[in-house]
Amino acid sequence: MSKILNEVLSANRDYVNNFGDKGELALPPARHFAILTCMDARLDPAKYAGLSEGDAHVIRNAGGRASDDAIRSLVISYKLLGTREWFVIHHTNCGMELFNDEIMRGLLATSLKTASIDENGWHDCCEGGGSAEANYIDWLTIKDQESSVLEDVIRIKNHPLVPSDIPVYGYIYECTSGRLIEVPAATQAGKVS
Repeated sequence: MSKILNEVLSANRDYVNNFGDKGELALPPARHFAILTCMDARLDPAKYAGLSEGDAHVIRNAGGRASDDAIRSLVISYKLLGTREWFVIHHTNCGMELFNDEIMRGLLATSLKTASIDENGWHDCCEGGGSAEANYIDWLTIKDQESSVLEDVIRIKNHPLVPSDIPVYGYIYECTSGRLIEVPAATQAGKVS
């Protein structure tokens, strides 16, 4: 058994011992909102948004982008579980700013092993074992945080399955301070019409 697996299972045993009445939490989020944010390990939405278990839905993916799957989750969150407000929260120093579709496709075409980056760009460690399947994925990379937040809020608001009475707020989490910085154009685009 790996060290990480042992640590996770040990932490879970401790969590179970202190679980208390959390088994009584309702299925719908108590505070009726959802957050779409990045999977970056430095972001803890429970802490930066003041959440307790059961408060809100948190949807995470690489970059916190409004992918089809993220929108699917938001629509379920609203339609079946009653969320009434949504946040799109990207962050500074995001890994999704460090490459583009062509770089990712090229790396995966040559190798499926972990790549590395240095002052000269991205490099594969090994040859062989790559796949052209990466050519069929939109990697939703980020060139500019404010623009990507605005783009995602607009995509969500304009989606035919999203009702017009759900406000969508746009923010950037600042990794050096923990502060949420509003993207005013995104919040304006996400207001209730």
